[in-house]
Amino acid sequence: MLKKDKVRSAYIHIPFCNNICSYCDFCKLLYNKKIVSNYLEELAKEISLIYQGEELKTIYIGGGTPSALSVEELETLFKILTRLNRSKELEYTIEGNFESTTKEKLLLYKKYGINRLSFGLESISNKNLQFLERTVIKQQVEEVIKKARELGFNNINIDLMYALPTETENDLNIDLDYILFLNVEHISTYSLIIEPHTKLSIKSVKNIDEDLDFKMYNLICEKLKLNNYFHYEISNFSKNGFQSKHNLCYWNNQEYYGFGLGASSYLNNCRINNTKSINKYLEGNFFLNKDFLSEEDKIEYEIMLNLRKNEGINLEKFREKFGRELNSIYNYYSLLKDGFLIEKDNYLFIPEEKWYISNEIIIRIIEGEVDG
Repeated sequence: MLKKDKVRSAYIHIPFCNNICSYCDFCKLLYNKKIVSNYLEELAKEISLIYQGEELKTIYIGGGTPSALSVEELETLFKILTRLNRSKELEYTIEGNFESTTKEKLLLYKKYGINRLSFGLESISNKNLQFLERTVIKQQVEEVIKKARELGFNNINIDLMYALPTETENDLNIDLDYILFLNVEHISTYSLIIEPHTKLSIKSVKNIDEDLDFKMYNLICEKLKLNNYFHYEISNFSKNGFQSKHNLCYWNNQEYYGFGLGASSYLNNCRINNTKSINKYLEGNFFLNKDFLSEEDKIEYEIMLNLRKNEGINLEKFREKFGRELNSIYNYYSLLKDGFLIEKDNYLFIPEEKWYISNEIIIRIIEGEVDG
């Protein structure tokens, strides 16, 4: 059994999309009304089976494209989720596309307590949108943002994708200027990675030159910071007080529920993955595998996830959690000496100018295990 209130977050996966984008490797399928109905029935069963009644501080509905569902289907989903016990300070997010978000859906979101919206914009360049196999119309974007503001939504995220083979630094500047014009509270940025089995991979598209990727990353960081966005995680920026509480749950290595097709959970020191087979899921065979974590695994996750944040690892909390000093497990003195890590005020963190190579730094920490 889970400890009461140990788990404070839940992710809900809605895998349906009106269109499959060329780069997407998430668990998704094209919208089908009959499958949606059956899926929501099974989702309700999975939640009833697993959820232990904890008071949740964050709920995140992702996909796929949750806004691809009809108003009636969304209402069915929200009614299912009312069985989740919610904190008064709940952050309740739903993802969507601008083209499938209507005033009627926004009103429904408001009715059921959604207070954070996340939209996949990716780019406003026609050539980039064509490459990504997406459709974005500026007028539609601005109308949806305007309607959302009128209804009282004051926490909106926009996703930006960069480092596309079709993109120049000037294109990226135009995308950034447009997002700044929209004046949203949060911006998530993603460097394009060609994942196996995506349309781009099948077409043998290659990633851009790493030096150009690095230039684009720096351009984003500098421009957003100049416009008062706080760079609080490697790929995420927010206005003051609007950091994603749900994603901080992941980066703080806290436990969470994951419900739905292909969702992942972290419960009772165990990483659990749901099946990605829609047929198996609809038969009630929700789970794919469980990975029971050793103490060493848990410590490695703590390092990998915490060091994505600007504040890094809280060394006091680490000691409380694991009963050991971090420097008694790993020898990272040379990384401190060379400026790849900073230890200050009981925190260990990667300086922002080194975030681009954070993966290499983290590998060096883990490889620097103290003998014995």
